[in-house]
Amino acid sequence: MKLTIERAALLRALNHVQSVVERRNTIPILANVLVEAKDGMLSLNATDMDISIVEKTVAEVSSPGSITAPAHTLYDIVRKLPEGAQVDLDASGGGDRLVLSSGRSRFTLQTLPTEDFPVMTGGDMPHSFDLDSGAMRTLIDRTRFAISTEETRYYLNGIYVHAVTEGDPKLRAVATDGHRLARVEIDLPEGAEAMPGVIIPRKTVAELRKLIEETDGAITISLSETKIRFGFDGAVLISKLIDGTFPDYERVIPTGNDKILKVDRESFSRAVDRVSTIATEKLRAIKLSIDSGQITLSASSQENGTAIEELQVDYDKESIEIGFNARYLMDIADQIESNQAEFHLADAASPTIVRDAEDPGALYVLMPMRV
Repeated sequence: MKLTIERAALLRALNHVQSVVERRNTIPILANVLVEAKDGMLSLNATDMDISIVEKTVAEVSSPGSITAPAHTLYDIVRKLPEGAQVDLDASGGGDRLVLSSGRSRFTLQTLPTEDFPVMTGGDMPHSFDLDSGAMRTLIDRTRFAISTEETRYYLNGIYVHAVTEGDPKLRAVATDGHRLARVEIDLPEGAEAMPGVIIPRKTVAELRKLIEETDGAITISLSETKIRFGFDGAVLISKLIDGTFPDYERVIPTGNDKILKVDRESFSRAVDRVSTIATEKLRAIKLSIDSGQITLSASSQENGTAIEELQVDYDKESIEIGFNARYLMDIADQIESNQAEFHLADAASPTIVRDAEDPGALYVLMPMRV
């Protein structure tokens, strides 16, 4: 195998695939990236046995072939080369070496046999549809903050994506950690009507989000009960799905919250941030005292003292005092794109709904805490 490629193109592809590779691997071949060159294209493939990313980019191939090389080492070398450099990759000398040359730099890397590399296949994926990359970014960005990191409740360690076909058909993404819930929906793409509800793992969500950061076109999504495939711009991500049942989240979304508070999102978020400086690091508890036309945010701790801030709001129901985790409040406020956030409250002990005043497709539920 022998090829020449621009540093920028190689770096971009390596950046996408190498992040799948775990830093510590008990299986040596999983620390490597599969490098294949043929027909004027360079293909890079990395996997951790749960996720596989393949990315193709144009290269000047003088001798086709394939090899596997250490993913992180290769990425670090290319990253440190000067901008605009041409990179030569040469594995034509036989043996177990890959030679990387650029300008006056030359690196010789240990390799492992291509035959040992586990190529992950998607198998039969009966459901397929196209989704705009902007819509995919919205579904991920508005929900992933609520994904649970508690490994014992593994079925919450991802985003639950499913089709809602009653009434106005929607594609819905849901994530929850038991303390807060995010539910975002968009119009159901053609072909997604019969898709099963699937839980996309947290790591897959993170890798996919990085991959589609600069993508403008459509993403082709194919899936079965156990695997999902995303294809776009010369890249393919295949991932296993979480084998579990997502809880009936509709049961925790309250329906009788009739006390509606409207507040400027940015002013509220900054006030929460300031007041929570006093709160203890462990609990991050903040109290909201809501009266007609006004909200008072307060926090106190024995070590730090007290903090109080008042804000003007649109509210005309009876007074209510309720406590929340400040970090959770700010996380939800960060998802709201319009200037106004709406809080739908019931009482101090019941879940609160938070909505974006201009986005009916997004809904957040926040559990209160004692303060």
